[in-house]
Amino acid sequence: MEVDCIPFLETGYFSKLICDYLDQAKDLKPFYNRYPTSENFLDQIKEKKANFPESNRAVLVEALSNQNKKIALSELSQSNISALRESNTFTVVTGHQLNLFTGPIYFLYKIVSTINLTRQLKEQYPDFHFVPVYWMATEDHDFDEINFFNFKGQKVQWNHDASGAVGKLNTEGLKEVFDIFSAGLGNTPNAKTLKALFEKAYLGHSNLAEATRFLVNELFGEYGLVIIDGDDAELKKLLVPSAKQDIIAHKPFTEVSKTIASLSEVSSDYKIQVNPREINYFYLLDGLRERIVRKNGSFEVNDTEIKFSKSELEAELDEHPERFSPNVIARPLYQEVVLPNLCYIGGGGELAYWLELKSYFDAMHITFPILLLRNSVLVINQKQSKKTEKLGLSISNLFLRQNSFINKRIREISNIDIDFSPQKKHLEEQFQSMYQLAEETDKSFLGAVKAQEVKQKKGLDALEKRLLQAQKRKLKDQVVRMTDLQNALFPNQSLQERQLNFSELYLELGDKLIPTLLDTLDPLSGTFTILKTP
Repeated sequence: MEVDCIPFLETGYFSKLICDYLDQAKDLKPFYNRYPTSENFLDQIKEKKANFPESNRAVLVEALSNQNKKIALSELSQSNISALRESNTFTVVTGHQLNLFTGPIYFLYKIVSTINLTRQLKEQYPDFHFVPVYWMATEDHDFDEINFFNFKGQKVQWNHDASGAVGKLNTEGLKEVFDIFSAGLGNTPNAKTLKALFEKAYLGHSNLAEATRFLVNELFGEYGLVIIDGDDAELKKLLVPSAKQDIIAHKPFTEVSKTIASLSEVSSDYKIQVNPREINYFYLLDGLRERIVRKNGSFEVNDTEIKFSKSELEAELDEHPERFSPNVIARPLYQEVVLPNLCYIGGGGELAYWLELKSYFDAMHITFPILLLRNSVLVINQKQSKKTEKLGLSISNLFLRQNSFINKRIREISNIDIDFSPQKKHLEEQFQSMYQLAEETDKSFLGAVKAQEVKQKKGLDALEKRLLQAQKRKLKDQVVRMTDLQNALFPNQSLQERQLNFSELYLELGDKLIPTLLDTLDPLSGTFTILKTP
């Protein structure tokens, strides 16, 4: 396969905050621990080793062993779980929601980035062991975000009455989804594999967490991936001191609020991804996940009759830690409390909210992980690649917003010059002499000269725009072909990886898909990968 790449910064699809992070902007350095270079991982290892309680390892291994009893783990995954008992073993983590049939394909890119980074670290630091971990977001409750995936331009959706944590949702109704999905797959060997995978995962398991664990293990188990579910009573016992600091002392609210203010001072263009609440925990029971709020000196579970005094809440935390579910602000700390983790791999939105958390971690004396932007991929098939070449397009041009993309290309291929920049420059030179004349005679004319210059420049802009539109009409066939190509590669004018489900590529590549990604993606490259399939 042919592989190309362009820098993340040149794609136009990443926020200013993430672009500045990738550029290692000086003003952002207080908001993270270490930048993700292979050399920086040694100091990260030393810091995490010094700060991670060894007693937590036994709890972690026991929890992972219990959680994974029902699936057939590979020898490598079993070995990785056992290795977590040892003080020289560390993790690299990515996390994701329980999207139906993995949801968008970037889910695969996250995990591939994680596996590949552990491999690279092992090569550079052979005295240590590195375990790739996928953290299942089983406690999320936004069912509408995960109950569908796109297949061949159509939305395949699971209609289900949902409440509470999504991991506990029963898989009722997925037979209908399977039938719809199967009808569009065909009967090739790869299609049959996909049908069997969906059927075994979702029709062979009683809840969404078990189905997702099975599916991810089938896809990545042979590469040693370890799957963890934070909805675990033993793991949450380790979180109790931090949870009390949040619910009772409001420490994250204080710290993260200060960090958000500091980020805003660095740049008003930074979009704040999440805002902390006074209490960043939900109360969790079967069918219930509701916010804990403080009212009139007591702690109440929103929209319920459940209420605690301060002492009752502390007792509930001690006796039933599994009933307390961290939100997006508290969950990252939970992850770093229970795992000997070095690095979190996520998308731009995830890294944006992690950059809000450094001072909170410092206040809790928890090592802040290295933050790494996951690999991103644009897959171009042979037919699309030939169209690109025939139209004389560069891959980087395809990343432009559609109007800019079309206008730029029309200017390039037009047999007349549509760029009026020389005329505008000549006009400016003429007006400079008029400004000088006005200065020497009557300065009151300066405003009139400026108004005339603006008017004539606007006239040139209008003429240029009309000429461009005329050339678009003349080259309509070219415009249509370019638009169709870009729409195919950037569906809904967004990144392909946010729309496409892995099943479409699997139909073409079969069991070569994941090995190809593993062989191709370099998590530390800092580039957006272009993968041209044969």
